[in-house]
Amino acid sequence: MAYKALYRTYRPNSFDEVYGQKHIVQTLKHAVEQNKIAHAYLFCGPRGTGKTSIAKIFAKTINCTDEHTKACGKCENCIAVQEGNHPDIIEIDAASNNGVEEVRTLIEKVKYAPLKGKYKVYIIDEVHMMSTGAFNALLKTIEEPPEHVIFILATTEPHKVLPTIISRCQRFDFTKIPRNDIENRLRDVLQGEQLTCEDEVIRIIAQLADGGLRDALSILDQCIAYAQNDIKVHHINEIYGITTITEKLEIIDAIIDKEAVNLLNIVDTLIEKGIDIKRLTVDLIEILKESIIFEYTKDIGLLRILNGEEVNHMIERLSRKKRFDMIHLLMETYDKYRGAANVGSYFEVCLLQMLDDDVIQKNESVQVLPVKSESKQAIIKQDLNKNVSRETFEPKKEKKILEIPEDDEPYDLDVSITEDNQELELHTQVISSVDVPNTSKTIKPLDDDFILGLLAGANKPEKAQDIKDFYRIAEYMLDLTWAKSANLLKNSMIVGSGSNYIVISVDNQAEANEINEADSKNEFNAFIQELLHKNKKIFAISKEHQTRIIREFKERMINGTLPEPIQIETVKIERKEIVEKTQEETILDLFGEENIIITEE
Repeated sequence: MAYKALYRTYRPNSFDEVYGQKHIVQTLKHAVEQNKIAHAYLFCGPRGTGKTSIAKIFAKTINCTDEHTKACGKCENCIAVQEGNHPDIIEIDAASNNGVEEVRTLIEKVKYAPLKGKYKVYIIDEVHMMSTGAFNALLKTIEEPPEHVIFILATTEPHKVLPTIISRCQRFDFTKIPRNDIENRLRDVLQGEQLTCEDEVIRIIAQLADGGLRDALSILDQCIAYAQNDIKVHHINEIYGITTITEKLEIIDAIIDKEAVNLLNIVDTLIEKGIDIKRLTVDLIEILKESIIFEYTKDIGLLRILNGEEVNHMIERLSRKKRFDMIHLLMETYDKYRGAANVGSYFEVCLLQMLDDDVIQKNESVQVLPVKSESKQAIIKQDLNKNVSRETFEPKKEKKILEIPEDDEPYDLDVSITEDNQELELHTQVISSVDVPNTSKTIKPLDDDFILGLLAGANKPEKAQDIKDFYRIAEYMLDLTWAKSANLLKNSMIVGSGSNYIVISVDNQAEANEINEADSKNEFNAFIQELLHKNKKIFAISKEHQTRIIREFKERMINGTLPEPIQIETVKIERKEIVEKTQEETILDLFGEENIIITEE
């Protein structure tokens, strides 16, 4: 006997065996149970999603002679449909029978009564291929067919079917089959065929099938022919010219580390292996997109390609802005593949562009603080000295007063911690008023040794609990009391947690500066108490700063040169009792008393 393809061997024989399309299966079941069977149906949707299979199951069900279980699979009609030789189930391929003459022949046969079953069912596949004349010839018959005739029209392109035909049918829209359903079906088939297969292979096949179960079974069929009884990941990679997740992440890591030689060597190796560059481009887009979705949602259940460790690794090393820019570059390059003589060269140029910071610009806004020129003296309040102290710090020094010269030139004020004398030092540097008129430079990032000291004093259980509580931040974004603080912190991620402080990372340095400035004024104190149920100080760094600090932390931990843990003194702030304003007071605050005229009727 000739070999039968898997998608034909394992075609479902009853509604219970159908994977996906639950809404359609349920509707058709109820129609049969209640004897409310329409005269014409239109099944439309992507290829390989079960249109023809469900049409045959429906035809078998309505012709089944068993009184209790429809589509029993044992009666004469059911067996004939399963074997494909039932005289009353007529399948027509509209791609090759799309003319007026073929339709007229069909119409002539419609009037004859069924030979075996109760209904004569015409399944017309790819109905959109029929000509306008053929549609018009079929129009009246579809509208008012004999009682014993049912039409089931199947198509992948319903927009090409005449509206007059669609309006005479019950339309069912088939959707792509979920990957989980495809994976479960593949496991059932492998068990039925008594074959072994790696779980990663099943996941890759489900991904390649793109929602089509027939495509998935065809891919599995080819893998079995190539690998025989034990299918490995490298088999499917060799057959379809695709790369592993590890190889794709190596490309992204080489871009992050700006290792041009290593990057080009990886690409050359892949091209020599015959990898499909177009598919690789799409896969890189999907990986970057999935990392962004996870960063927004924090829902590990949405991950389909990466695992939790891989996606967190990418988030730590690449800012969201840069990932978006990389996606745009890859999309533009993919569009250029159509007219490319050498797709590999286009792909290499795209990757080299990603190494250039001038092409992928950092979207970091600069925060400039105004300088009051009237003041002759500026008192520099060392707020950090109130809240931050090392175990070996000397007693607090007196406040320092900085004399500003008569020319009122702006000064750059940089407060940093040095390990030489273990005290806060104040550095001043004159800024040219020509370069930055009447402004001061952006607040500097937190000192590396200071952050390392905070991380040295952090602990994992505290961090795990804080991360769990931090996810609740979305609950406060529309709360009038906490909305400002919640929105400032909504895109941050906890890097480390101590007993009374947290270190967070944000997209860019401007955001980190804004958060640090607000925290220095204790603006987050009450919100953090509400969110984490603890009074904690916040220290913010950028994603790039985080990557550098973590790398240095690991190196210095191995070398035993980490600084001493920093102790943070929590600032306690008494909550003020909030008195609700009356409606009149709220209106006066909004518009001003001078702008309101009260008239009496």
